[in-house]
Amino acid sequence: MTVTLPAPDLDLSMCVRPGDHIVIGQACGEPTTLLEAMTAQAGAIGDLSAFVATSFSGTLASAAEGGVAMSSMGAIGTLRTLAKAQALDIIPCHVGQVAPMIAAGYLRCDAAFVQVSPADAVGNHSLGLISDYVGAAVDKARVVVAEINDQVPHTYGEVLPTSKIDVAVHVSRPPIQVSPARITATDQSIAEFAAAYIEDGSVIQMGVGAVPDAMLQLLVDRRDLGVHSGMVGDGLVDLVEAGAVTNARKRIDRGVTVTGALIGTTRLYDFAHRNPDLRMCATSYTHDAGVMAQLDNLVTINSAVEVDLTGQVNAEQSGASYLGGTGGQVDFVRAGARSPGGHAIVALPATAKGGSVSRITAGLSGPVTTARSEVDVVITEFGAAELRGQTLTERTRRLIAIAHPDFQEDLDRDAHEIRRRRF
Repeated sequence: MTVTLPAPDLDLSMCVRPGDHIVIGQACGEPTTLLEAMTAQAGAIGDLSAFVATSFSGTLASAAEGGVAMSSMGAIGTLRTLAKAQALDIIPCHVGQVAPMIAAGYLRCDAAFVQVSPADAVGNHSLGLISDYVGAAVDKARVVVAEINDQVPHTYGEVLPTSKIDVAVHVSRPPIQVSPARITATDQSIAEFAAAYIEDGSVIQMGVGAVPDAMLQLLVDRRDLGVHSGMVGDGLVDLVEAGAVTNARKRIDRGVTVTGALIGTTRLYDFAHRNPDLRMCATSYTHDAGVMAQLDNLVTINSAVEVDLTGQVNAEQSGASYLGGTGGQVDFVRAGARSPGGHAIVALPATAKGGSVSRITAGLSGPVTTARSEVDVVITEFGAAELRGQTLTERTRRLIAIAHPDFQEDLDRDAHEIRRRRF
C-alpha cells in the first residue's frame, strides 16, 4: 500500500535503513525534494550511499558533505565538483549497462528515489523527464519513494503504476532546467563540419551542449530527419517547428522521436507534455544494438576530451581531473559506423586550456573510452578526419591535418615511429 506524505512531513527513516544504497533518477529527472531530505537526514540515518548517472542540481554536493557516499558512471554536470573534491567514486560502465547491473545485483539498489508526473486516469505515472534506468531501479528496490510533481510533463512511454510506489511525496516545483550553452566561434566551426554529414532523411543522435546546439541550428533546412537519441535538448523543438524533424523515413518508430532523457528548459518540457510524437524509452531500447541496426542513415555525434594519433578516444579523464564519462558513446559510435549510409562522429575542439594543449595528441592522458577500431570520423574546427578503413599511417596524417597548426609540427615528429613501423 502506498503511503502518501506531504513534503514537510517526509521522514526517510520510516523507509530507508542504515547502510542502504539508493539509486536516484538522474539529470532533469532528479527528485529534488527527496534529495534535499536525504541531505538533511543522512547523518541521523547513517551509512547511506547513492548512485546517480548525471546531476545538474547541485543538491548532491551537499549530500556528499552530509555523509552520503556518492558514486556515478562519470563526472557530468555538477558531479564534476564532487570528482574534483575526491568525493565521487567512479564505476566505469556504459549508460546502457546501468539497468542490467541493477537487475543482476552488481549495482545495489535498496531504495529507488524517482520523480514522476501525476497519475493518469488508470493510475499510471509518467516517468516524465527521464526513463533510462529508472524502471530497473523500481523493479529491484525494496522501497520505491516517488516525488510526484505536478509541474513534470506527462510523456508517453515508460510508466510507474501507483501500486509500485511505497512512499509518495506530492510537490509542485519547477523541475531542473539546463539552459542552452553559449556557442563560440570554435563550436560553430565544428558544427558546420559535422552538419555536412547529415542529409535529408538522416536519423540523428546527439548529446547536449554547445556543439550539438550549434549543429542543430544548421539543420533547419533538412527534411524528414529522424531522432533516436539517449537524450535531447531544446534544439529538438526548433527542428520540429521548422519541419526538419518528422521521423517519416525511419524503418522503425516511424513518426516518433525516441529518447531516454529530456535535458533542457520549460520550452522542451511544454513541447513534450502529452506529445504522441515523442516517446521516452529505457536504455534497453535507446542503446540497444539490435534496435539501432534497424536504423539506416544513422549519424551519431559524441564528444571527447582527446583523441590520439591512431584514433583512440578518451572522453573521461585528463590527467588527474575526471571530466566526463563513458555515457552511451561506445553504443552510438558502433551503431552509427555500422548503419547503412550512416556515420559516427567524434567532435572536439583542437585545443584546451586556452590553446596551450593539443587535444589531438600522441598519447592519451586518460583511459580509452572508444577503441580506435570503432572510430569513424573525428572533427575539430579545422576539419574532418575520416578514419574508417584507413591504415594507422594514414590516420596519423589525417588527424594531424585537423590539429591546431601550432601543434602540427610536433605531432608530425611524434608520428614518425608509427610511420616507420607502420603500426
